[in-house]
Amino acid sequence: MLLVLLALVLLAGALVVSAALESVRSRRGVPARRPQERLTLADPGGERRAEQRARELLRSCVNDEEWAMYRDLGFIRIFGAPRARPVEPGEPGAAEAVAERSAEEDPGSPDADEARAPARRQHGARRGRRATGEPSSSAQGAAKAPAYAYLLYPHKPVLAYEPQTHRLLSEYCVEFPDLSDAVTGARLPDSDDVLAKWMALTGDEARLLRDANMHLPGRQLDPGRVRRDLWRLGEWERRRPWTEGSSK
Repeated sequence: MLLVLLALVLLAGALVVSAALESVRSRRGVPARRPQERLTLADPGGERRAEQRARELLRSCVNDEEWAMYRDLGFIRIFGAPRARPVEPGEPGAAEAVAERSAEEDPGSPDADEARAPARRQHGARRGRRATGEPSSSAQGAAKAPAYAYLLYPHKPVLAYEPQTHRLLSEYCVEFPDLSDAVTGARLPDSDDVLAKWMALTGDEARLLRDANMHLPGRQLDPGRVRRDLWRLGEWERRRPWTEGSSK
């Protein structure tokens, strides 16, 4: 009986001391201790491994020159297709482009005849050139370099420019989110982002130009940096045959 009473007295004393300490802390403004939350640390090597896998995939899809360009310079250049070049309002050929799109949507519309008229005139001009022996425009254009090209940077707009003059044309803002929500969250690895742009341009260039948000050069890409990259690209192309020959 005495042992039970002694245990009760000790328990009551412990409760009184604990309540007194909490009262002192509250008067002094000292917050009571709370259980610390366990921090979840991200895998420090996850992003690096994801980028390595993305580089291997990019290398398996692009050609040797494009892969070497990305490996050495950090971007890829793609030449554009002649029919995919966007036509701005007020630019020569804008009316014909609108009529051509209308003809594709409704072949029986009045715009269809208007769209086919330039083709008929060009066909007659080609017949006249063949009769006189004058080279056709397609034969003349075959010897010329592409009229425009694109630079593909990781997580930057697609930049269109003229290869001959290095004149910057426009920036095309496109975004390819990481739907898998893997290590990188909503942001693709750099090489995956470049590959997505490469696939979009080589697969359906006209659609990418139509759906992208177009801006003037300098909106997100520094024109000075782009011109330096174009100079680096020219130097890289001049040195590349000699480098490949010496490495064999």
